Amino acid sequence: MRAVVQRVSEASVSVDGKIVGKIDAPGLLVLLGITHDDGPAECRWLARKVRDLRILRDERSAGELDAPILVVSQFTLYGDARKGRRPTWQAAAPGSVSEPLYEAFCAELEALGTPVSQGVFGADMAVQLVNDGPITLILETPPTL
Repeated sequence: MRAVVQRVSEASVSVDGKIVGKIDAPGLLVLLGITHDDGPAECRWLARKVRDLRILRDERSAGELDAPILVVSQFTLYGDARKGRRPTWQAAAPGSVSEPLYEAFCAELEALGTPVSQGVFGADMAVQLVNDGPITLILETPPTL
């Protein structure tokens, strides 16, 4: 599992011009990519890691501040553009595998007490954000979970 985590002062995601997920307070925007070998253990590990990252103001975490997290699925995080000019998407898990894991990741955050807002899996989404800092991190689950 791979995530791009951004500290934001606000963020929203829209589908067909309608806002489907939004956070109005300082928190995190998580772009989440899922690969073939991911499972429940990766969801648990990454949800806890994101929630406990001390990247909000005054080195606080989303968990400490009850800060909201907006989660958007993004299979393109597993795109490979090392050869040629067209990326391949072979490392990205198909929707039948990744959608339940995306939902499980969001459920793990909620189980930890985190306010979660979501995009729409597989939709053509427009993401708007105010990056605070800016702070942007790339996280990847360890291979031995």
